[in-house]
Amino acid sequence: MGDLGRVMALDVGDARIGVAFSDPLRVIASPHGVVKAAPRAVALAELKRMAAEREAVLVVAGLPLESSGDEGPQAAKVRAFMEEFSREIPLPVVLQDERLTTVSAERVLISANMRRENRRGVVDKVAAAHILQAWLDRAASRRAAAE
Repeated sequence: MGDLGRVMALDVGDARIGVAFSDPLRVIASPHGVVKAAPRAVALAELKRMAAEREAVLVVAGLPLESSGDEGPQAAKVRAFMEEFSREIPLPVVLQDERLTTVSAERVLISANMRRENRRGVVDKVAAAHILQAWLDRAASRRAAAE
C-alpha cells in the first residue's frame, strides 16, 4: 500500500453507496457519485468500472460503529458487502470508523442552503468524501510521525 495513487472511498448504505476519490497524491478527498445498492451485481459492476476509470489502488470503506464503538447490525452488513466487493474487485480494502460522517455531511449541505430534496442525492457521496478525508489526514499524520 504505497503512499501514491488514488484511493476510492465507499459509504455503503442499504439503498445507496456514496463514492469519493482522492487525488493521486492522497491529499484531498472529493465526492464522486452515488450508486444504487441493489441489484448487488449491478452495483458491484458500476463500482468496478469507477475504480478502473479513476485508477484506484486502494479502497477505504466506512464502518458504521455504534456510539459505544461496538459493531452492530449495519457494520455487519458493510463487512459482508466489502467481502463480496473484494471477491469482484481485487483492490486492498481498509475499513474506517465512520461514526457521524453522514451527520457531518448533512450539516455541510444544510449550511450551504441545499434544499432537503436535493440533499438526499448528494449526502452519500459527501459522507464518502468525509470518510476518505479522515483516513487521508490520519495517514498523513502517521507518515509525518515516522519521519
